[in-house]
Amino acid sequence: MVNYSEQERGERSDYDRYLAGMDASMRQKVALTAAHLLCTGDLADMGMGSGAGSFALASLYPELDVVGVDVNPAMVAIAADKYQLPNLRFIDGDIAQPCLETGAYEAVLNSSVLHHVTSFGGYSYAAAKRALAVQLEAIAPGGVLVVRDFVAPEPGPVWLELPADDHRSPSAEALKGVDDDVAWLLSCSTAELFIRFASEFRSLGPTLGFSWKELEPCDDGWRRFACDHRHAVEFVLRKDYRRDWVAEVQEEYTYWTQREFEEVFAGLGLRTLASTPLHNPWILDNRFVGQFRLRQPDGELLPWPATNFVIVGQRVPSVAGGTGVRMVESAVCAPLQYLKPAHYRRTSDGVVFDLIRRPGLTIDVVPHFESDGALFILARRSYPRPILAAKPRGSATLTGAARVGYASEPLNVQRGDRPIGETVERLLARVGIRHERIHSFSDGATYYPSPGGLQEEVRSVFVEIAKTSVLDQPKNYTGFSSAGVVRALETRQLLRAAQVGGLPDARLELNVYELLARHHRGVGAWIGATLQLHEVPLAPSLVQSTEQLSARPPRRRFEPATVQSSNGFMAIHAARFDEHDRHGAVVGSKELEFVVPSTMSTNTISLLPLLRHDTHVYVGLEDDDLPAAQCFVGNSQLLTVPAWRLPHAVTTWRAAVSWARERLAVEHGVRCLDVTPLGGHYHPSAGATPEVVYPAAAAVTRVDGLVSGGNSVVRPLIWTRLDKLTGVSSLIRDGHLRVAVWRAAHMLDLLQS
Repeated sequence: MVNYSEQERGERSDYDRYLAGMDASMRQKVALTAAHLLCTGDLADMGMGSGAGSFALASLYPELDVVGVDVNPAMVAIAADKYQLPNLRFIDGDIAQPCLETGAYEAVLNSSVLHHVTSFGGYSYAAAKRALAVQLEAIAPGGVLVVRDFVAPEPGPVWLELPADDHRSPSAEALKGVDDDVAWLLSCSTAELFIRFASEFRSLGPTLGFSWKELEPCDDGWRRFACDHRHAVEFVLRKDYRRDWVAEVQEEYTYWTQREFEEVFAGLGLRTLASTPLHNPWILDNRFVGQFRLRQPDGELLPWPATNFVIVGQRVPSVAGGTGVRMVESAVCAPLQYLKPAHYRRTSDGVVFDLIRRPGLTIDVVPHFESDGALFILARRSYPRPILAAKPRGSATLTGAARVGYASEPLNVQRGDRPIGETVERLLARVGIRHERIHSFSDGATYYPSPGGLQEEVRSVFVEIAKTSVLDQPKNYTGFSSAGVVRALETRQLLRAAQVGGLPDARLELNVYELLARHHRGVGAWIGATLQLHEVPLAPSLVQSTEQLSARPPRRRFEPATVQSSNGFMAIHAARFDEHDRHGAVVGSKELEFVVPSTMSTNTISLLPLLRHDTHVYVGLEDDDLPAAQCFVGNSQLLTVPAWRLPHAVTTWRAAVSWARERLAVEHGVRCLDVTPLGGHYHPSAGATPEVVYPAAAAVTRVDGLVSGGNSVVRPLIWTRLDKLTGVSSLIRDGHLRVAVWRAAHMLDLLQS
């Protein structure tokens, strides 16, 4: 039995102060789980703390029965008194012991709670695994287990550099009623606090603290300490909790690394649907930047530690032959001749472009219905996409997110020789939606997911259906142990999941934006990072209305080229992918082809330039020519977002931003000060490439050469009003631009009406 008595935080006022800090993260907690929840069923919020997260889930999902569980009766009483809904209840329970009905829950959430199980259980990491195993018994097959907590870095020595002279001067009000020790904690420098932390960490254990060594000071006077990476991260994650220091040093925030989390989930029989380190922008700006530096012992600057981590595992149903929990690229195989290479020469300069053709038209099918004033769509969850788990080939993800071989995505089909309407009806019948439940069809969007390298066009079809939430498991034609499940997802919560990295399929998100616009629905609050824009002058010749953009004269800039004229920039690979069960046995296997750049990484960054001009928000676009556009519509002109495939040497988000900012200045004469992530990363075409796109927004401060008296720019951007652009879907055929424009308009609150 875990002893939690040391967590007691005193009077009601102490609880309120503690809970106020927790509540700030609840929106992110809800968003990260949104893409994996049903709109009906039972959900348990383990260690629910204030109950705010439980209340938010119960409010957003009126047909979802939510139970908040906490070991502390005082917490339960406060939550039950403050939050009351027909579908919400709170119970006393130890999350490490059986306290829920067996097999009764569609989802179990653990948010910032499992580290309490380890810390107050003798710092035993095995205690966390036992707790998850107990909780797993309460989850129905197909349900999900979500953990949002801290994550340990891989072990190894680091240098931690801290300011030596940042002593604080607390106000008399801040020091009122505190003892001398707390007064010292509130006043000492960060370097002094680290030295104390090194002697007190894990204060509930038989041995306190950890070893460290002070090195020569930095050139700027900061003190430099050598210690293990885990201990450095433990310190920087809690260095600002000085008033509650005695309680905080009892806890060990980190226990498993990301790799260990994934291994534990697989060993329990959980299929990992998402495994992503998180970087809270507010914490980065207010508690990390300028307050410490982490370096390798050779002096190389390390990325910022994750402020949190989320992993989502699905309890897979038992099937004959075993059920898979992970995808592995196992062997190279002979070409399959499914993907077809083509080459096109730009007539203006002779440059040859490679283009890989994916046969057939991709149709995204978006069944939707309304319930209690909210709009829901049906989508696939846990659908096998082994190409996303392809070997990195030197391309580590910029954020540390795992390459997971299962995805939440729209229902989709490759059109054959049948009409689109009949093709869609046959697909819906396969997932249990019979014709009598279909109310109407309407055309959705048309766009190219990744036109720089793929000849692929996606069209979406919106299908209004009778209300439904849970469908039978679809028939399995995948070659793997299951074809996932089809479930209802609430549209605005799904968008929030994309904003914080919880939904890496771009097509599902884009269809939701389009659907909400068609129904004149607001998109809800943006909860990702935000950006402060600057007023910037623009030359009239570079400002165009959407009407002018639509009236651009057609262009044809490409002609067919031979394979001998290509430099082989895009490469087709063929490999066998094996699906392993919890014991490592192969339960499914398939040979697939996919596309990767031959000399660059599979990481792409898009950088959307934004500014204010004459009181309106303007966005900078490339008026580009691409062979993919000419293949589909006969003309080559295509509006695109500035985007680049990254070199292998660019391995972190910070390095990618620096690299892209420089390219934006060199290629387009656009200078920017602040760059922020524009929501989470996404996969543009999960069935054809493991490419990962990292969208960003740039606050432009200067546009060189575009103001009277400036210098000329090689490739000037076209500037148009962002609020007008979102209303002209036909102008936004580039999938990367489509993601960037919708997200930027959402971030800047331009979509509410």
